[in-house]
Amino acid sequence: MTKQIRTNVLGYPRIGAKRELKKVIEDFWKGTYSQDELLKVAGDLRIENWKIQKKEGITLIPSNDFSLYDQMLDMSCLLGAIPSRFDWDGSEIDLDLYFRLARGKSKTDGSDQSNVLPCEMTKWFDTNYHYIVPELTEDTDFRISSSKVFSEFKEACDLNIMTKPVLIGPVTYLLLSKNPDKENFNPLELLHKLIPVYCEIVKRLEDAGAEWIQLDEPIFSTDINEDALKALQISYDTISKAISTAQLIVANYFGGLGEHLSTFTNLPVQALHIDAVRAPSEAALVCDAICNDKLLSVGIVNGRNIWKNNFEDSLNTLRVLLSKVGKERLLVATSCSLLHSPAALASETEMEDEIKNWLSFSEEKIKEVVVLAKALTGNESVSDELKQNKEAMQLRQSSSLINKEDVKNRCNTVKPENYNRTLPYQERKVIQKARFNLPELPATTIGSFPQTIEIRKKRADFKKNVISRSEYEEFLKNEIKETISKQEILDLDVLVHGEAERNDMVEYFGEQLDGFVFTKFGWVQSYGTRCVKPPIIYGDISRQVPITLEWICYAQSLTERPVKGMLTGPITILQWSFVRDDQPRSETAKQIALALRDEVQDLEKSGIGIIQIDEPALREGLPLKKADWAEYLRWAVDCFRLCANGVKNETQIHTHMCYCEFNDIMDSIAALDADVISMEAARSKMELLRAFSDSKYPNDIGPGVYDIHSPRVPSVDEMVQLLEKALTVIPREYLWVNPDCGLKTRKWEETIESLGNMVKAAKTLRNT
Repeated sequence: MTKQIRTNVLGYPRIGAKRELKKVIEDFWKGTYSQDELLKVAGDLRIENWKIQKKEGITLIPSNDFSLYDQMLDMSCLLGAIPSRFDWDGSEIDLDLYFRLARGKSKTDGSDQSNVLPCEMTKWFDTNYHYIVPELTEDTDFRISSSKVFSEFKEACDLNIMTKPVLIGPVTYLLLSKNPDKENFNPLELLHKLIPVYCEIVKRLEDAGAEWIQLDEPIFSTDINEDALKALQISYDTISKAISTAQLIVANYFGGLGEHLSTFTNLPVQALHIDAVRAPSEAALVCDAICNDKLLSVGIVNGRNIWKNNFEDSLNTLRVLLSKVGKERLLVATSCSLLHSPAALASETEMEDEIKNWLSFSEEKIKEVVVLAKALTGNESVSDELKQNKEAMQLRQSSSLINKEDVKNRCNTVKPENYNRTLPYQERKVIQKARFNLPELPATTIGSFPQTIEIRKKRADFKKNVISRSEYEEFLKNEIKETISKQEILDLDVLVHGEAERNDMVEYFGEQLDGFVFTKFGWVQSYGTRCVKPPIIYGDISRQVPITLEWICYAQSLTERPVKGMLTGPITILQWSFVRDDQPRSETAKQIALALRDEVQDLEKSGIGIIQIDEPALREGLPLKKADWAEYLRWAVDCFRLCANGVKNETQIHTHMCYCEFNDIMDSIAALDADVISMEAARSKMELLRAFSDSKYPNDIGPGVYDIHSPRVPSVDEMVQLLEKALTVIPREYLWVNPDCGLKTRKWEETIESLGNMVKAAKTLRNT
């Protein structure tokens, strides 16, 4: 009998098929679930994940990929890298401290530590997943301070499931950290203190019986320098000597190795993992470069999208690699962790069969990995799967659901003038000032207000036909009316309607555009307990009727103050959707931009004078290598301008961006030519503003003055200090006052108190 080629999964979704983990953690925070109840649900989910993978025949099943909040936070806890402000006593890190690190507030809201600032959060490479940024200083000492990785490995062993513990690699961990108090901090200077702890961790895992240990080093896919490459070599020279029987696999994903290929292939470990989805042309080069006894894990099943693997194409690639390394040294794998994919397609009982036949979620992806491994050895048991896959590929290619000639024609007839405003910003600013007559340091919010239990219930009741459309719309109007009233009482200067009618900022728009389809349980984790259900873009995109017009106009009718029209921008809709893979992403983005352009123009025609087009994912879409940035930024900026710039000069265009580093793309941010940009800045204590200062950004800016991802209420003085810091780099006449982001996930009580303090802070500075 031909020996089966081994299979490898880098990580598995942890929130549960129906967000079970989210619900129990949030109940724990509310005090309605005990710690034991929380840990029981978490444990059950872990066990279920392991059993699913074992049943399908996965050889290397991951452990320690499960987390109650974030895997980077877990790594900081394992290493004892706890910022001094948390007054950690050095004991085993408990849930109270764990959640304070993430949220700034734990279940024990009344404790002395209940108002400590949480750690910063930012995007995980080019995904929409957010990680908790490690805070390190020259004085940071590392030591094993959490038993999680060891206890979860033992938990699986007790079930007779041999797992492969997964760790964030030391160099990726260090290079994704920061010292919030020192701009030029070099985290690699801590490598000599960190590596001995990694050695201790892998040795303890080996002693516990681990046969394989995975260390993730996706930093290889970025533009790292020679010092980082040397650090990688030193790290694995040392770690590999700490063990004798366990085997190490170093995983790179999210991109290609490029000029780092030689360093990667020469690491003194037993196996390497590459992302053959993001960098297909490198797979053969890696095969040629590795030594004769090293194993190669080939990430051929895409962990970041929901389309079925094309078995014919994948097998053509794998057969070439098999001929180079042989079946003993080849592992068929997911490209990255399946954290970025929904749990199971089987739950989608209401989706159109034709489209469903094109899709694959996490459970299906691990089956694809196994089918490919079996097919490589000529195993006849998968002949039906191969035949069905080929038929699905052909049906998708010829489907009439996908291609719309009128959409393609419109894209082809866009003119250069469609991208530009008729006057430059400085002249528009004068016209807009006369129209709106706003005070100095105008106060506003980003868009959404709390999505209460009642709102979510009414939406669910409407979708289930429990209540009529007229009842639902009347409810929404009452919510909007109350939201406008509360903002007027708070004395905000520019109001929003609150987005009570919206489930998700991308899903809501996708539901009303042609070319999108939606799942019922297609949840993926964004951060902590925040989950999103990305739309699926399967075909050409167009807008048939207005999307936001009715609600924005109703809100404006209730007040004399300006109400912002709120739209999600084309790049964010693209980035936060599962995007079709049969045409360039730039073409799909252009189709979205034209659909939104129609919405912008309808809002303006109806008298809405301020329109915000959110692009929190603009930087997220950057390729990981700078050499590839220019082309992406060109079409991304063009798409924003295409949707935004068909308006008159007196119409004020806003945009919003989330946590990201702006320094390297300031020219592109300025090229958007938005009249006002707002951004998240509170957690980084206005650090992001340095980029806007250095570049002499020409338009208005609204840096966030309080962190909406934490339930803590910032004081007036705290926000005044942040605004004073902002005023050192932004002229008063260009500065807006707003929270970091939308307030959808917050509660009304804390929202009112925080916004009240924010308005007081703005008024305090107006009088100085």
